[in-house]
Amino acid sequence: MRSYNVYITCKNTDDRLNRYDLREVIVDEAGEINCKVKVDTKKRFQKILGFGGALTESSAYVLSKIEDEKRKDILEAYFDCEKGIGYNFARVHINSCDFALENYSYVEENDETLESFTLDRAEKYVLPLVREVKDIKKDELNILASPWSPPSYMKTNNEMNNGGKISNKYKQLWADYYVKYIEEMRKKGFDIWGVTVQNEPAAKQVWDSCLYSAEEERDFVKDYLGPTFEKNNLSHKKIIIWDHNRDLVYDRAKTVLEDKEANKYVWGTGIHWYVSEDFENVSKVHEAFPDKHIIFTEGCQEGGVHLGDWNTGERYGRNIIGDLNNYVEAWIDWNIVLDETGGPNHVGNLCDAPIIVDLRKNKVIYNNSFYYISHFSKFIKKDSIRVLSEVDNEKIYALSCIDEKDNLCIVIMNENSEDKKITLDIDGEVVNINLRANSIYTLLE
Repeated sequence: MRSYNVYITCKNTDDRLNRYDLREVIVDEAGEINCKVKVDTKKRFQKILGFGGALTESSAYVLSKIEDEKRKDILEAYFDCEKGIGYNFARVHINSCDFALENYSYVEENDETLESFTLDRAEKYVLPLVREVKDIKKDELNILASPWSPPSYMKTNNEMNNGGKISNKYKQLWADYYVKYIEEMRKKGFDIWGVTVQNEPAAKQVWDSCLYSAEEERDFVKDYLGPTFEKNNLSHKKIIIWDHNRDLVYDRAKTVLEDKEANKYVWGTGIHWYVSEDFENVSKVHEAFPDKHIIFTEGCQEGGVHLGDWNTGERYGRNIIGDLNNYVEAWIDWNIVLDETGGPNHVGNLCDAPIIVDLRKNKVIYNNSFYYISHFSKFIKKDSIRVLSEVDNEKIYALSCIDEKDNLCIVIMNENSEDKKITLDIDGEVVNINLRANSIYTLLE
């Protein structure tokens, strides 16, 4: 067996990404073997683009309230490849979202020329944070921008919250708005990697939201957004459809991508994890449209902060493995940081984050979800290729990737509440190892 370092995070222990030698987890053949994990490096699939999180106004606001040194430590923990876990993606919101301090857009009410467009509001909290992250990443930060709602006057319900749709009258102006945003961001030194058409287009939320049917999203891309990008020399910017849950992803993607005119403008499909873990739906999209890309654009633990709840970390591990094993190429978490309440959120939609800052106690708390994400983002290098992993036991999951230097990275997760002995077969080389209860292991060659 080749030489591997093994990194372990485990419930009811102090192990949080602790490093071991493979020999320390090997067991002899005596005793029952519970599971076989088979890795075949000759069977190769999609290229992995990376991992990231969202730089929301809420995250930026919380980080603005703590000392510079603590903020720097948090940002390096996420984005630095050596000191941290190597995020290379960041998601930002165009206009406000629920994790903003209030509703806002970048134009004055009823502006039909976009002459009043300004990013002054983003400069208050969000852009200083993006600047700090960019200083850490240099030119290796991919910024994905997503709108939650157009300005209220462009919508059928005349408000940013509670759904509504884009008024026909303003569809071209709304497409122009994306272009204006990208150009103004570029003037400030931020290169937008791609945009999603609409965050959660099938959800009428009490916060910033805007509804599209599949046909409406198709036609907006085909008739407005795609041609407007093309006209403004922005065809190299990635346009990502859906940006919502896996349960409906195949039908939504199919409606857009089967249209040749819409298809030519679309880089790929974005998914969220709420509602279901139907990972096979993601593979269906890949199989139907193998030339298109799939990325995970948002997921978080709902219902406020869940300090100490091991299920949260396991949800992350299970979903990252499930998604990447079904052709997802990049995986972007939601808020990088929230306060002790799971906010701020301007409509009280409180959630958890991998790092919580308790502003009352001036304390930074790293949730187990941070460590579960780390087992992937720190060790699966950009441009690694997923290779085949097969597992024959429930609640044990595996993902394997090989980098450009042919170094193998294997992540194995045991969601069972008891230890499991497994046989690990890597291209015919076999070793038996002990997986501790409620643990995640990364084997790095």
